[in-house]
Amino acid sequence: MHSLPFKRSALSLALSSLFYAGLAQAQQAGEAAEQAYELPSLTVTTSADASAEGLPPAYAGGQVAAGSRIGILGNQDYMDTPFTATSYTQTLIQDQQAASIGEVLLNDPAVRVARGFGNFQQVYMVRGLPIYSDDISYNGLYGLLPRQYMGTEFVERVEVLRGANAFLNGAAPGGSGLGGAINIVPKRATNEPLNEVTAGVRSGGQYYTAGDFARRFADDRVGMRLNVARRDGDTAVDGESGELSLLALGADYRGDRLRISADLGYQKHEVDAGQPNITIGAGVPVPSAPDADESVAQSWTYSNAEDTFGSLRAEYDFNDYVTGWLAGGLRTSEEEGNFANPTVINTAGDTRAYRFYNVREDEVVTGDMGLRFSFHTGPVSHQLTTSASTYEMKSANAWGASDFSGDVLSNIYRPVDVIQPSATLGGAGSLGNPEVTERTRTSSYAIADTLGFMDDRLLVTLGARQQNIATYSYAYADGSRTASYDDDALTPIAGVVYRVTPEVSAYANYIEGLVKGDVAPTTSGGAPVPNGGEALEPYVTRQAELGVKYDGGRLGGSLGVFQSRKPVAGVDASNTYGVVGKQRYRGVEFNAFGQATNDLTVLGGIGLLDTELEGNDGIGAPEVQANLGLDYLVPGVDGLALDGRLIYTAEQYIDAANTREIPSWTRFDLGARYSFLVNDAQEMTLRARVENVANRDYWASAGGYPGAGYLTVGAPRTVVVSGTLSF
Repeated sequence: MHSLPFKRSALSLALSSLFYAGLAQAQQAGEAAEQAYELPSLTVTTSADASAEGLPPAYAGGQVAAGSRIGILGNQDYMDTPFTATSYTQTLIQDQQAASIGEVLLNDPAVRVARGFGNFQQVYMVRGLPIYSDDISYNGLYGLLPRQYMGTEFVERVEVLRGANAFLNGAAPGGSGLGGAINIVPKRATNEPLNEVTAGVRSGGQYYTAGDFARRFADDRVGMRLNVARRDGDTAVDGESGELSLLALGADYRGDRLRISADLGYQKHEVDAGQPNITIGAGVPVPSAPDADESVAQSWTYSNAEDTFGSLRAEYDFNDYVTGWLAGGLRTSEEEGNFANPTVINTAGDTRAYRFYNVREDEVVTGDMGLRFSFHTGPVSHQLTTSASTYEMKSANAWGASDFSGDVLSNIYRPVDVIQPSATLGGAGSLGNPEVTERTRTSSYAIADTLGFMDDRLLVTLGARQQNIATYSYAYADGSRTASYDDDALTPIAGVVYRVTPEVSAYANYIEGLVKGDVAPTTSGGAPVPNGGEALEPYVTRQAELGVKYDGGRLGGSLGVFQSRKPVAGVDASNTYGVVGKQRYRGVEFNAFGQATNDLTVLGGIGLLDTELEGNDGIGAPEVQANLGLDYLVPGVDGLALDGRLIYTAEQYIDAANTREIPSWTRFDLGARYSFLVNDAQEMTLRARVENVANRDYWASAGGYPGAGYLTVGAPRTVVVSGTLSF
């Protein structure tokens, strides 16, 4: 494994010295208490992050968990954290036959799925702000997962934390995550041997096969879990096809004090003639959505991505009071894309586009280490955590394009397939051997203490993270440096949880989001910018939130209100570039989950959002989002269950001036599953699902990249059937 680079500033050296001194003292204390330390009996629990507590248990109904990872604070019970988070389980993923992370997150009323800038990358809008797929964490580490699209076969849980989170997770290296964070928990070997084979088919004829196998060895201390999957064929969108190959291996070891987990994954994803992003030209009214059953893409467009990634995490108990951890990961990726994303130029739906061809190669190295101390000062309990983390990404790029004025002519209602134009324009880079054009480095040190009062009925969390963000840009032609950014910021946290009754807790938090500042342009509106080329300080988003949570054992939920302010940069009256205002995000969120009755499981909620910048709403930030999911076990028919899901999204503006918007949309999905025994030994589960039952054509999202108002077409009616044999 590559070494994990930390920036060697005076501050980092001082903090590192304190860190290792504390580690040495903790180890000495552990050795001194060796004889008095009573080793616990070994209990094997599923644990992706090597924690002694293992994976938080599933809540009643099995669709979500009773807790999730809260960044540096580790796994926490839902009721004991001053933040709102939902952890969607493998049970939900499997029962809904969700093929991607985006399909899982359709269950969250605070999240909508958009598309990345210029390609087929999934982007997740949380509280009206994007999380790029680059900025999803994998078992707590950034940058390890495939950045365009991610299958679900190796996923145990999808954890969504709502709100700013720079202290908890560190600044997201891709520059997003101001509205929330997403963490993927990989699968681990179960206590019992597991053998599952699944086969299925989707509308259009795309077939699907998958295998999930797990074993434990050495008195159950060692576990291995293997997942493989393959998708191939046409989709429900006529003219579009896709292919996915996936392999993931997860391993874990649980000793008396030492716990280790490791993952190795490979994914290859290809899309041909995929439904593209669609931009509405300046001054053109928003047209009605095109037929979702037919791709408006050119037949020669495609997107190919191949990713290999791995991680290793270890945790060690020095004694009853001190635990340390060390984690690291690597990813290598190769991408190739050929795009022609159309711009609508009139009310008849005519479009212009140009061919854009690009290749990209990424290398990511990331790591994290820390200590957690548990102790008391008088009647006050403490959970003191210190950590240091680092991330480095190196990206090589090259591109070519046809005439930027638009030499690909078509229509969104009557698509025309044209001859592929030559990509004669380019960045002078080599498409066969691209130069490194971008480097990103982040490093941070954090400390937090959760103090417990009144027998931990009142929990107060205080902390801060010192964060460095550095980015470097290089010329496509010769690799010479063209721009750089290097700055630091301190982000604090304050959170309070008070257990009003065993079933009700109240919470409040103050936390910040952090992304790198912009570099001032040299000109604006044709006039020179006096501070052109100057790098602005990192942008800090400040958030306050308060609410209540309920856990009745079978039914849980939360109600919260929040407000955050995000800096906005531009030129002032003197044409100087800097922060010229704040965009406010204010909202109310209600979530509910669990079993309403023995047979009925509910999952859903509603989010109300008000965004404001100079009197206007944000792009792609609907005022209302609502979800309602019901899963019903049919009485009198063992093994039969029915489920339905309703998704509502209000109108969304596509431009900053709020002159154009896409209409609201509602989607209804239905599903059924039936489990029974084969030969009185093997369990067979048959699943069927219809998504977008009414086959409604709609614009699903606006934006997904700051300032961009391009649109994505909602998926058409899609039928999915599969069978899983457990033996």
